[in-house]
Parts: sequence; structure tokens; C-alpha cells
Amino acid sequence: MYRGLTVAVAIPAFRAEATIGAVIGTLPALVDRIVVVDDASPDGTSKVIEALADPRLTVLRHGRNLGVGGAMKTALRHCLELDVDVVVKVDADGQMDPEQLPQLLNALVDTGCDYAKGNRFLDEHALTAMPRLRLFGNVALSFLTKMASGYWHVFDPQNGYVACRASILRRLDLEAIADDYFFENDMLVHLNILEGRVVDVPMPARYGGERSSMRIAVVLRRFPLRLMSRLRKRIWQRYVIRDFSPVALFLLLGAPMMLAGIVFGAWAWYESSKTGIVASTGRVMLSVLPIVIGFQLLLQAVLLDIHSSPR
Repeated sequence: MYRGLTVAVAIPAFRAEATIGAVIGTLPALVDRIVVVDDASPDGTSKVIEALADPRLTVLRHGRNLGVGGAMKTALRHCLELDVDVVVKVDADGQMDPEQLPQLLNALVDTGCDYAKGNRFLDEHALTAMPRLRLFGNVALSFLTKMASGYWHVFDPQNGYVACRASILRRLDLEAIADDYFFENDMLVHLNILEGRVVDVPMPARYGGERSSMRIAVVLRRFPLRLMSRLRKRIWQRYVIRDFSPVALFLLLGAPMMLAGIVFGAWAWYESSKTGIVASTGRVMLSVLPIVIGFQLLLQAVLLDIHSSPR
């Protein structure tokens, strides 16, 4: 227990034979329960876990690999059955420092937030240790995730070192959250729909000799389209279904107006270039005005969304 909270640590494990023992063995005494999900590892991960004698430990096994998100959802469901107050996600690769765990819990208690996540970009020294390709990928994904999730004040969404209150976990539709490495990004989207409060915590990362199964090139190719899909879902759920907001109105008016202005302007330019007749001032304004007004409406929608970000 820590500051009146019962704490469970959820660990999704896949091909973690070399690291899982040290990860579990270094978890501090403040952790009440440890739930490890062996996501159908083909190596000796299960044997290593079975050899541990930690009374706090519960091991769940998947018959087939469901991905890190699928393993986390299994762990979260079990943690809720244990009736704990907070669930902390710790990866099995040893990149998350157990000494930083109290910082996540302090953030929940001190701010009253529902979800605390590590942010490696708030630690200047940690940035020098981050591989450059991973740094670039995280910056790009962070901006897209800000827009999709509505949490404009948080950064480093790929950092999976997080702590979440069980009270808001019970309100989440876990089945709707992604099963793969998109899990952390998707979790933020669903938390925003529920207006969950999220706080960033400075958190240095540890990079050893382990190899990540997440490929940056694949992530940058697939995640943007998925994030745009989640953006539409969040706007619809939060600003239309749950409480109609000017954000939805500005988007519904601004996007078509801006698109119409661009299309009309392109058509007018093509016709002018084809006939050699300079477009009239009126025709130019018919293109420019919808673009300007549409852009202003979209900008207002973004500003209102930023202002509405739960803090």
C-alpha cells in the first residue's frame, strides 16, 4: 500500500526470458499485487516466472499471442477483480526504472488525476540516451496523438510507464481499445471521451541491450491513419453524443468551407490557365473567402479543444 492506495502492477510479457525475473524482483515493497500475463511466449518466460517465489505474484497465460494491448487488457480485468485502487503498467523488458514508480503514484495523489504517465522529454539528460530514430518517431507521434486524443498538454504517448486509477478503468470499454502497440495512444483517446484527467511525470528511460519488437517505420506508416480515425470517434462521442459543443459546429462548418474554397480556386486557376483570361476579383474572392473563414473556424475548434482538455 502507498499513501492509502492499494497498488497492483500489470506486466505484459512476451519473449522476456532474459529480463522478466529482474523486473519482478526489483519491484518495491509498496506494490501489493503483481499480475503478469505471458502472451504465449515461445521462449522460457513462463519457466522464469514459475521459479519466482513472490507471494504477490499472479501469472496468467494466453494460448495465443494477442499483442501488448491484448495482454494488458487481460491484466487490467484481473486487477479490477482484485479490487485495487491503482494499476501501474510496467513492461517486461527492463526499460522502466522501478524506483520511479512512487513518482507516478505521487502524481495521482497530489493532483487528484485519474491517469499519470511517464514523459521522457521532460528529463533533459534522458533525451541524450534515447536513440535518434526513436526520438524522431516519438516527436512525430506525440503531435498526432495530441490532436487525436485531445490531451494537448501531454507528450511522449509511446511511454508505457503509466498509473491509472481503478475507478476510471471500470468506466472504460476495454474491448474497444487496441490490442497492439497502439494501446497507449488508444487509451488516451478513450480517457478523453470520459474526460479523465491526465498528468505527465518526468521519467528517464533506460536503454540496454534488449531489442524492441516495435518497428518505428511500421509505426509511422500505420499509426497516423489510426489516429485520424480515433480523432473522428472522439469528436463524435465527446462533442456531439455526450454534449453538443461549438467544437463540433466549427468543424462541421469550417472543413467543408475550406475544402470548397480550395476546390473552386483550383478549378478557377485551371480554367484561367487554359483560356488565358485572368480571373476576375470576384472569382478570386469566391475562392479566398471560404478558405479564410473555414480556416478560422477550424482554428477556433482547435483552440476550444485545447481549452477543454481535462486537467
